[in-house]
Amino acid sequence: MSRNPVYVFNAGDLERHQNTLRFTTAEGRRFVPVETTSEIHVFGEITLNSKLLNFLSRSHIPLHVYNYYGYWSGSYMPREQYVSGHMTLAQASHYLDHEKRMVLARTFVRGALANMERVLKYYGGRGAGEAVSGAVAEVSRRKAVVGDLEAAPSTTEELMALEGGSRELYYGCWDAILKGEDFAFEKRTRRPPANRINALVSFGNSLMYVTALSEIHRTHLDPRIGFLHTTNRRRYTLNLDVAEIFKPIIVDRVIFSLVNRGALKAKDFQGGDEAGGVFLTEKGRKTFLEAYETRLRETVQHPKLGRAVSYRRLVRLELYKLEKHLLGDEPYEPYVSRW
Repeated sequence: MSRNPVYVFNAGDLERHQNTLRFTTAEGRRFVPVETTSEIHVFGEITLNSKLLNFLSRSHIPLHVYNYYGYWSGSYMPREQYVSGHMTLAQASHYLDHEKRMVLARTFVRGALANMERVLKYYGGRGAGEAVSGAVAEVSRRKAVVGDLEAAPSTTEELMALEGGSRELYYGCWDAILKGEDFAFEKRTRRPPANRINALVSFGNSLMYVTALSEIHRTHLDPRIGFLHTTNRRRYTLNLDVAEIFKPIIVDRVIFSLVNRGALKAKDFQGGDEAGGVFLTEKGRKTFLEAYETRLRETVQHPKLGRAVSYRRLVRLELYKLEKHLLGDEPYEPYVSRW
């Protein structure tokens, strides 16, 4: 039986009822079997108790909470199901050894740049060629620099600066890809997002971080030890590393599709300068989430497995490859889209 995420938007009570989850709202009650639930995403105001949390923990179901604007606030992660001391020590030793850490950090950035390059080439062949050609060449050059041990940045700070600069080049091409006067990008702004496209990027990236976190929970890896992102007061960093690879081919493709198909309109956003930023309405979030989940369920032919796998499964497979690298079985190579 397949498991799927459950999204909660209405205010109400979330509780255990025998061996099911019960949602009680003003509209009535809804029962969801735990056997079909992979994780719970809460966007509404809900009440819960320790009985529910214990039940979720035993059922290995993460609960993710989002704030008023739809951005991830935090998660209740069940007790680690598969984490082993051996793998945690391997992660820690790779993090503490500068050269080993840089090998992985460079690989994450190389994968992110390669997928940005793929996205630009894809849309370059669909009418945006002249506008994106210069960025394609520069992102490709930077990808080569990251892959050159002698020329590559020697610290994670320098590496993230290179990645950040590359992403600005990449974002600079978006206005040539996006259609509609209501969806000009101009430049990346985060806290708060200054316009509709920035709101979509922030919301989509937040979802990608949570997706990666949920998949890490189903492996032997410890989400608290990343390599590109410094392990500090943030609780989780490995999910940020892994998300870098998939944001261009999952989040960004969802944004382009929704905007260019006209599935999202200006009325699906709220706020502005006077409100301290622009954010999706509840209807807009639901539209995005539906497209995001559809994208995660889409399948592609895996080059090594020789069979079709979903994008969500690709995230898990990426983590399995990382495990093999940490144990010395096989060097980690990031997933790069083939289109």
